[in-house]
Amino acid sequence: MVSKVLFWTGFGLAVRFWQLGIQMRPFFHKNDVWMYPVFGGIGALTGFWLQGTQDRQLRYLEEAKQTLLERRRRRQEREELNAGNVEQKTEHGLMASPPA
Repeated sequence: MVSKVLFWTGFGLAVRFWQLGIQMRPFFHKNDVWMYPVFGGIGALTGFWLQGTQDRQLRYLEEAKQTLLERRRRRQEREELNAGNVEQKTEHGLMASPPA
């Protein structure tokens, strides 16, 4: 989590440098130095939000995966129990195997 927050903090600072570079203004001017923590903070908040979003999505995907696996397991159990009666298994029927 810390790596994402640090990355987006750096990205926010890079955006500020890019903005000043486009405007052809000095990077460190005493009246504008307070903006670096603002841009870094906005970037950090973005990283924190993205990390939370990723965690929620991964949790949702894991829950969906477990639900599907449970459904498959119940279906397999149901199919094993409902394999047909003895006559169907030995004669030519819907569930019977062809004679060898």
